[in-house]
This record gives sequence, structure tokens and C-alpha cells, in this order.
Amino acid sequence: MSEAGLVFDRVLGRRRLTRALAAGYPDFLLERAAQDLEERLAAVLRRFGVAADLGSALPLAAPVLQGKADAVLHMAEAPGGATDLVGDLERLPFAAASLDLAASLLALQGVNDLPGALIQIRRALRPDGLFIGCLLGGRTLTELRQVLLEAETETSGGVSPRIAPFADLRDLGSLLQRAGFALPVVDSEVVTVRYRDIFGLLRDLRALGWGNALTARRRTGLRRDTLMRAAALYAERFADPDGKLRATFEIVWLSGWAPHESQQKPLRPGSAKARLADALGVPEIGMGDRAGE
Repeated sequence: MSEAGLVFDRVLGRRRLTRALAAGYPDFLLERAAQDLEERLAAVLRRFGVAADLGSALPLAAPVLQGKADAVLHMAEAPGGATDLVGDLERLPFAAASLDLAASLLALQGVNDLPGALIQIRRALRPDGLFIGCLLGGRTLTELRQVLLEAETETSGGVSPRIAPFADLRDLGSLLQRAGFALPVVDSEVVTVRYRDIFGLLRDLRALGWGNALTARRRTGLRRDTLMRAAALYAERFADPDGKLRATFEIVWLSGWAPHESQQKPLRPGSAKARLADALGVPEIGMGDRAGE
């Protein structure tokens, strides 16, 4: 991918994540994602050989994967915690067909080439291997995005990209199919976190290493008048009756299987042996007919 096509400064992003981990990375979203992963894997009635956690900032998925696999590896994108290797989600350090189960928690939203990353994950899986993971979706931080946009327009007469463009739910299903996954499933949930003011939210984002790493970002920080205007707009529009401010995080879950001949396949067009009209007990209407004629 050319430099002009890069959305994220990945070097800066990894540097910020490394600092965040050293300072005591908060795990309130990752902890929830790990619990959801456990529930989702509980519905898979089989045991796997080799599993890998791909890029999750903390090794919270490892205990979950150990309950479903014989061997578990944790690949992180920044050193810290119980990490087996440090790698890159855009250049996975796994051979083709070397994994039976791959998971990733809240990491894939930071790659520049998400289709390519999904293709690499699928290639790393053995036939009938499972990928399951989550990333931040398009509704994430919608409140902060709105108030920063309006506040910067009012105070400086122009805007700089401040919040990352997160993938849309519908697009992610298509990306799984393009990557070659069989039986793809995509769903999402919205998690609302409440803060006393906008400054608490910004502190948490910095503590997570989620500061602005967009390549098109303005290199100077927010002006004080812009920040204060954004704080006022946030309190005016997104406060609950008790005065606490809402922050939205959309967590999108993806799953898909490496193709295998044993998997269920859709029927070929025209191969049905019974008519739907007969099953419903209604007359069949041809393609060129209209009801009532």
C-alpha cells in the first residue's frame, strides 16, 4: 500500500500502545470482550489444536483459548505482559495452515489494510479452522466526533481529522467473504461508558494508547478554546439526567471458518425437490404473472 493510501501512522500507534501498557493499560473494554469471547466459543462443540491470540493488547484471551485448544500463543503488537511474540497484524508471523483457532480482541480497527489482514488470518488457518474476533465499529465515539468537528469549525474555521474512521457493520461481512472465509457471521453490540466530563473520556483514550494516529492529522494539539467549546457541546447534547456524559463504543464481532469439504454448503439454484408454494398451500405465481390476473 502506498504512503498516500495509509490511514494510520502505525509506528506512532505502536509507540503509544507501548507507553500505555507500561503505564497500566485499563482493561474495561478488553475484559468485556474476553467474557464475550468465552460465551461465543462455548457454543462451538469441538476442541482445537493450536490457537493464537492475534494482537490483543493484553493477554486476556489466553485463558479462554486454553479452555478450547491444546496449545495457545499470544502475539502482541507491542511488548508487555505475557507475550509469546511481538508481531504485526499486517504481516502475521505464522506459516500457512499452522493454526486451528485464531482470535483477536479490539486490535484490527488499527490496521491500514483490513482486507489483507483478514486474508492473512484465513491463510494461517488449517482447513476447518475458526477465526473469531472483535473490533471497534462505525458508531464508536460518535458523540466525540460530532462535538470536535463542530467546535473546531467554530473556533478555527477549519477541521482536522481527530477520530479514526471505523468500519461499518455491513462492509465487514463482505470483507470476510472476500478474504475466503466460509460461513461468515457478523454482529455488533453498543457499549455505553459514562464520564463526569469530556476530560475523563480523553484521559481514558490516552491511557488506552488511542490518541490520534491518523496520517492526515494536524501535528499540533487541540487549541484550548476548541477543547472548551467541545466540552460545552458534549455536556449540552449527550448528558444523562444525572449529568454524566455518554460515550459510545460499538463492538463488532466477526467469525468465519477456513473452507473444508465437511462444511454445510448452499444448494445449487434449481436443485430444490419441493416447491415453496406447495409447502405454504398457495397457488404458484410465475415470473411473468401478476396476482389476481
